[in-house]
Amino acid sequence: MAQANDLVDKLRAGDTRALARAVSLVENAAPESTDLLSACFPYAGKALRVGVTGAPGAGKSTLVDRLARMWREADSKVGVIAVDPTSPFTGGALLGDRIRMQHQQGDDGLYVRSMATRGSLGGLAGTTADVTQVIEASGRDIILIETVGVGQDEVEIVRLADVTVVVLIPGMGDDVQSLKAGIMEIADVFAVNKADRDGADRVEKEIRAMQSLGTPNAWVAPVVKTVGTTGEGISDLFAAVNQRRQWLAEDGRLEARRKVWWKQRMEGMLRQALMDQARAHGISDTEFEAHAERVAAGSEDPYKLIPALVAQAFAAPGRIR
Repeated sequence: MAQANDLVDKLRAGDTRALARAVSLVENAAPESTDLLSACFPYAGKALRVGVTGAPGAGKSTLVDRLARMWREADSKVGVIAVDPTSPFTGGALLGDRIRMQHQQGDDGLYVRSMATRGSLGGLAGTTADVTQVIEASGRDIILIETVGVGQDEVEIVRLADVTVVVLIPGMGDDVQSLKAGIMEIADVFAVNKADRDGADRVEKEIRAMQSLGTPNAWVAPVVKTVGTTGEGISDLFAAVNQRRQWLAEDGRLEARRKVWWKQRMEGMLRQALMDQARAHGISDTEFEAHAERVAAGSEDPYKLIPALVAQAFAAPGRIR
C-alpha cells in the first residue's frame, strides 16, 4: 500500500510519468491495482465526465479534440480517454486518437490515453471506469471519454459519463429511426457533425421528430450542428454540455446519478470478487468447464450445482464433483 500511496502522491503533484504508470497498472489489472485504486479514491469523483459516442466515422475524435482545446482555453485541466479497437497484432489500442492529438503534446494540463477494448462490448474497455478514476485523482477537472465506434445497443458510456454526447452525421438515411431504441435514447446532447454536407438539416429534423414522440422528460437533449474539421458549431456544443452540467448541479441530480452508477459498479465488483473467491477455493476454469459440459449433456442439474458452488466458495469442505 505504501508504494501505491507514493505513486498517487507523485501523480497528484503533476508527474505525468507517474500518472501513465498508474494508468497502465490499472488497465492491465496488475496485482497492485486494487491498492492503487483505493489510494486514488479519496481524490476521485470531482471531475465532470463527458462521454462522446456514435457510429464509426462520425468524427468523434475531432470533436473531442476541439472540446479539449476549449476547456484548456478556459483553464480547466483535461483528461482524454480514447477507446480504440484492439490491434490484432499487439493486443493494444491502435492509437489513432493519440496520433490525431499530437499537436497538444507538451501541455501539462492535458493528458491523453488510448485504451484497447480487448474484446469488451458496449464501446468501452473493461477497465475504463478504473482508468477514469486514476486520471481524476491527478486533479483533472474534465474527463472526455470517447467510445470506439458503436451500434444500437452498445450504450455502456451512459452509465459512466455524467453527460453523454451522441454524434450523428448526414447520410445515415433511416438509421436515425432504427437507432432510436438504443443509442438515441442515451443522448444528453446530440451533435450532428459534418453539417456542411447535404442532409444535415434532415438529420436534425428526424431527431426533433423523434423527441416529440417520446415521453416528456425534465431534460430535452439539444441538437447542435457542428463541423469538427473547421470548428464550426463547437462553441455551441461546448455551451450545450455546460448547460447540461448546470442542470445536473441542481436538486442533487448529479449525486443521484452517481449513486445509481456506484450501485451498478459495486454489483459488478462483487460478482468479480465472488468469482475470484470461487477460484481460490478450487473451482478452476477447467472444472467449471467440465460442469458446463455435464449440464449441457443433462447429467448435472445447474439449479442444484450453483448453490453448492457458492457454499464451496465460502469455505465448505471438500470438492464438488
